[in-house]
Amino acid sequence: MMALFSLARRLQRIHSQILSPFFLQHPATVPSPFPSPSVHQLYLFSLAFHQTFFISSQTPVVTSNFSTLQSLSSQTLNYPFEITPPLNHDPGPQEPALLHLLKRVAHCSSETEAMASLDESGIKATLGLVCSVIWTLREEWRLAFLAFKWGEKWGSSSEKTYELMIWVLGNHRKFNMAWCLIRDLYRSSMDTRRAMFVMIDRYAAASDPCMAIQTFHTMEKFRMSPDEEGFSTLLKALCRYGNIEEAEEIMLVNKKLFPLDADGFNIILNGWCNVLVDVIEAKRVWREMSEYCIIPNATSYTHMISCFSKVGNLFDSLRLYDEMKKRGWDPGIEVYNSLVYVLACENCLNEAYNILKKMKKSGLPPDSATYNAMIRPLCESEKVEEARNILSIMKEENLSPTMETYHAFLHSVGIEGTLEILDCMKAGSLGPTGDTFLFILGKFLKVEQPEHALKIWAEMKLFEVLPDSRHYIILVKGLATSGWLVKAREYYDEMRSCGFLDDPKLKKLLEEPKQHSSSMRQRGQIEIKRSKQLNERKGKKSGQKKKVNADKR
Repeated sequence: MMALFSLARRLQRIHSQILSPFFLQHPATVPSPFPSPSVHQLYLFSLAFHQTFFISSQTPVVTSNFSTLQSLSSQTLNYPFEITPPLNHDPGPQEPALLHLLKRVAHCSSETEAMASLDESGIKATLGLVCSVIWTLREEWRLAFLAFKWGEKWGSSSEKTYELMIWVLGNHRKFNMAWCLIRDLYRSSMDTRRAMFVMIDRYAAASDPCMAIQTFHTMEKFRMSPDEEGFSTLLKALCRYGNIEEAEEIMLVNKKLFPLDADGFNIILNGWCNVLVDVIEAKRVWREMSEYCIIPNATSYTHMISCFSKVGNLFDSLRLYDEMKKRGWDPGIEVYNSLVYVLACENCLNEAYNILKKMKKSGLPPDSATYNAMIRPLCESEKVEEARNILSIMKEENLSPTMETYHAFLHSVGIEGTLEILDCMKAGSLGPTGDTFLFILGKFLKVEQPEHALKIWAEMKLFEVLPDSRHYIILVKGLATSGWLVKAREYYDEMRSCGFLDDPKLKKLLEEPKQHSSSMRQRGQIEIKRSKQLNERKGKKSGQKKKVNADKR
């Protein structure tokens, strides 16, 4: 360990004059008093089946972080209220028929007519079928809601069904309708607790921290006490979606009701360390823990070591690792993964291998995430051979490559290598996913290789990955900036025909080149005219000089 510290000090001296971009963020500031949220009435939203049902729904744009910093965040606080595919999500023989029928009855003129068509189909509305269909139609909330209402009519609904539908509505910002479902739950004497947590999560995801906090306080109206579990859920939801300052403020404001402890501070630390990766703010929170006499625990050290490793600070990563052990906390596999990552970033592979040996001796065998933490920085530095060597060691340890492994290698390959990796992913049942293609499109368009991007676009259909608004936006923008305006406009029209909303920025980008070329032509004509006038003047002056010289002779 002393040898590692010596190495870290040398590297620190080498980089002492180089400021990492992560350290150029804003300095710690005193959070402003939290604004009192405005009074929001919970409207009893009419659930009538009217013509707006047939308006093509807009797929929500979900931000995807396909980056080393995010993928390294294996150590994040447990988030118990995540909506995942239902356990009984088995298509079954009736699901395809029901999905087809739901899309067909969307053209009915009323809810009564649509329900009658569903009833006459002979399909039995079971709880599992309804849940599975809602999940499948989660991007088309109107159809999902119709399936929910049909299941409710036949008694095939439960608290889980309500929670899933509330989550879907929250994804599409249909919060008034979601509140109606919560009231229906309450009136049916069912438990609304988890449904309220889902609402808190969806408000936070929609960048509306005020309503997330308001929802927490509204729990009392549904005869639920806002206890520590609910408060912890609120803090986690706010931090998970980047509203960390709001989470910290509400934690401090409510310290009399919910006393400050290491667990609460760890939620805030996780936000600064693993969500935003802001070392300055993480250090400030670490100091505040000391000021409030809160002793950091193993989770606290794990978050801080993770943060330091992500910004390439080997010295402080090792310092905290050593301090953690001196305080009696046993480092978990997340800590070792962070150390392996920062060592690989600094090209200290021998030391990284020593960490692997140390893990095995301490009874913590390296897992796929450990090897991925070494492969990623090597691929990003275009040290593909070293990365392949580590992949070989990984396979020798009977560890299969993960989706993250393949994503790492996508950083350093061309079009042919990309296609090979996509085939490997499919063969290993590891995708590729929409996020995979989003990264690849961005990679090729960033270096202005639109022909490769279009080839990848065609591959999406072969891999049965449907493009969403994110894919269209990055493709259209990349094609336009690469000068492929005709293709860019074609795909923009296709994007609009698929039901995605108009994008003013993209539209302006597609119009600007026309204006630019027109203005360039005008400027060119002006320059030609000025050039002619200048030449004429020069010609006249030259002629006058010749005449004067002739007269002198």
